[in-house]
Amino acid sequence: MKIKVSRWVLMVLFLVSLGRLAHAQGQGGYQVGDAVSNFRLKNTDGSMVSLSDFTNSKGIIVVFTSNHCPFAKAYEDRIIALNNKFAGQGYPVIAINPSDPGTHQDDTFEKMKERATAKHYGYPYLVDDMQQVARKFGAGRTPQAFVLQKNGAQFAVRYMGMIDDNPQDAAGVTKLYVDEAVTNLVGGKPVVTTITKPVGCAIKWKNQ
Repeated sequence: MKIKVSRWVLMVLFLVSLGRLAHAQGQGGYQVGDAVSNFRLKNTDGSMVSLSDFTNSKGIIVVFTSNHCPFAKAYEDRIIALNNKFAGQGYPVIAINPSDPGTHQDDTFEKMKERATAKHYGYPYLVDDMQQVARKFGAGRTPQAFVLQKNGAQFAVRYMGMIDDNPQDAAGVTKLYVDEAVTNLVGGKPVVTTITKPVGCAIKWKNQ
């Protein structure tokens, strides 16, 4: 069943989010060009998934997302579409949920499993229960995307930020940031827009 999110609710959240972008960008973490350290997290199917499992890929689309966030819900079908389009071209999606289930009960591991099954995710949906991977990436919001390109034995960040320029309305998108970044990389071209400011729900950090 398709999630319908009120546009006015998203607009209010969008405006609130714009007012807190400095916080989202202030988490530190990887910058464009940085090599990404290997990580190992639990998938909703019970298996452990590592970045090193994808050595045969040309790159990865890493998306920090969550169950509870209206922005994440609004982008869910777009994330699925990215994986459907680019996984076969060597750039699969890895979705990671860093949200604290103690703050948002919709983000428990059981709820994650239910969501992945209901939406037939064709990609891993990993739980970052210690929030260490999100901190390393410098993620501050959900959703927030990082496009990685295989560079020798490692993956390097080539794009970071928003998935596209319209969280409220997929039909109104004019800039497909992640799509354009991956399309350029697949075509052997450099990424033109390498950084955008993420807009979404702030990640609530544990012990803060």
